[in-house]
Formats: sequence, C-alpha cells, structure tokens
Amino acid sequence: MNLQPKEKFGLYDPAYERDACGIGMLVSIKGKKSHKLVNDAVCALGRLTHRGGAGASPDMGDGAGILTQIPHKFFQKAFGGLPEEGGYGVAMLFLSPDKPRCELSLKIFAETAQGEGLNVLGVRDVPVYPGALGEAALNACPSIKQVFIRKPENADAAKFERALYVLSKVAYKAIRKPGRVSDPYFYIASISARTIVYKGLLTPNQLKNFYLDLSDEDFATAIALVHSRFSTNTFPSWERAHPMQHIIHNGEINTIRANVNWVKAREAALAGDFPSAKKVFPVVNQSGSDSAMLDDFVSFLTTAGYSFPEAMMLAIPEPWENDAEIAPDKRALYQYNSCLCEPWDGPAAVAFSDGVL
Repeated sequence: MNLQPKEKFGLYDPAYERDACGIGMLVSIKGKKSHKLVNDAVCALGRLTHRGGAGASPDMGDGAGILTQIPHKFFQKAFGGLPEEGGYGVAMLFLSPDKPRCELSLKIFAETAQGEGLNVLGVRDVPVYPGALGEAALNACPSIKQVFIRKPENADAAKFERALYVLSKVAYKAIRKPGRVSDPYFYIASISARTIVYKGLLTPNQLKNFYLDLSDEDFATAIALVHSRFSTNTFPSWERAHPMQHIIHNGEINTIRANVNWVKAREAALAGDFPSAKKVFPVVNQSGSDSAMLDDFVSFLTTAGYSFPEAMMLAIPEPWENDAEIAPDKRALYQYNSCLCEPWDGPAAVAFSDGVL
C-alpha cells in the first residue's frame, strides 16, 4: 500500500501539493559533534507536534524527520570496514517492501553507481521498530536501506557530492520511472558524504522510537534540522516528509508553477554549462511537493557551483527593490540575480544545511 497518488486524478493534482509546517535548527557553534545535540533536536521536534498534521487516528502523522551530519563513529560501529570520515557517501533509500522488487532495485542502483564511476561498499538494513507506527503508516511503510558508496581517489569533496547528485538523478529515472523495473516506493531521502536524513510518515514523537539509530550514544552531530509536517490540502506520504535533501520549509510557495516552468524553459541553455546536464534533467521533479521542487532547484544550483547562501539568495531574495538602506553591493547582487531567476515567493521560513559549519 502506497498512500501517495502519483498521477492526477479527479480533483487531485500533484502540482498543487503544499506544506505548512513546524521547523527547527540546532547547531553547535564550536562545531563539536555530540549525541546530546541529537537528543535536543528530537526534543525540539516533539515541541513542534502542534505544528504538524495528523490523520483520523492520532498515531498517524503527516510526517516528521531529522537531518544530521554523517555519524561516522556510529557507522564504523554499525557497518564497519568504512574508509575515513568523508571518504564515503551514504544513500538513504526507501524501496518496495516486496523483497524481490527491493533486491532488484538495489541491484540496479549499484549498477547505476558503477556506470557513474562509483563503487558501492555495501548495503545496511536500517533498524526500525514498526510498533511505533500507526496502522496506516505501517501499511504504507517502505523497506529502508542505507547504501554506502566509496569516494573515488581522484575526487575532492565537492566533486564527490556532484557525482552523488548525478547518481541520484540517474538512479531515480532508472528505477522509479517505467522501464525494466518500476519501483513505486523508490525514493532517495538523502545521498551525501556530509548529511543524512531520517524521516517518514510519522508524528514527531514517533521518530526516535521508530529509527533506532537515533538512540545510539555514538550517533553524533554538530548540526540538526527537524521538521513536523502539516500537508495543506494534500496527501501525506513517506517521501513527502521533511527534511528534504537540504532544506526544511514552512509555508507555501505561491509562484511554484511559474518557477518550475522557467527552470524547465532554461534547461536547454544550462546544458552547455553543466557537463552532466542531460543526465540530471529535468532539474525539478514535478511530482514532488512545492518544498521538494525548491529543494531540487537549490540542489542543482549548489551542484553547479553556488554556495548554499548564494543559492538561497538567488531563489528566495529579500524584498530589496524599495529598500533604501540596503548596501549597494547587496543591491547589485540582487539585481544581477533577478536576470537569472524569478523569486520563489511565499515561504514563511526556510532553513538549510550542506552539513558544513
């Protein structure tokens, strides 16, 4: 059972998916990783319960999750045989609960990685406690795996992140889209050597009880983003829970249709500047929520060379036109950006992280 409709039917259209949620961000300003910060983040998430939606049954939430830095010490213990910190990436995957289809999807994912010049070190079953879920969430629960991917020797951190991004796009088209296999559950919650996302069709208080990793004392981070989702006139699902790959979002993007259309229209021009462009098109997956589409766009910008602050200032500029006190150099930046991209108007709040302090 997959709760999320993928196609337009009746009065439902996935193009109008919206979010209005609760968000939180915790950071150690000294950059010190600790399990305490994980616990504090989970506690903060619990305080956002009132900002999230629930189904007819209170044990069925609209979605909750956490983004942290890669917990290297924990993974060395739980998986073992890994390279040094930063020497591998982790793909957090949702897959079909049907075992043969899940195994086939993992096989295609590994083959796709190899085709992109990346080697899979192994696959880990993410330990979960199904008893923490409500009945509807349990019936829709995917198989959850972590795939460990070695960083090529000739790749620096930025090049490796770019390779993982391209892999995510190519694998999605190979596995999720019709072809030799179509796994309707396949979804990449995160794929990075810096960050990882644990999320699902959960209430805030179910997250830590469901994902047992989050209770391990060796699971440490210096950054945490948490999110309690309220899906506005939409269907909740495992994949539409936040965090996305890089952002958490509260509010609605009012200009989403125009934003997506403009990105699509510019893909032909972008192809000449981004060597792997054709592999990653379309930049924006239009079956996602407005938050997911913004995350797609920001992920593309950062992969293409923008820093996260630059990417967010390009996508969501402050109201600068009539601000007489804005610094001249900042005004010039916004004027230049306005020639490249229309603003994604409407978010009440967006927090983001690439896992680097």
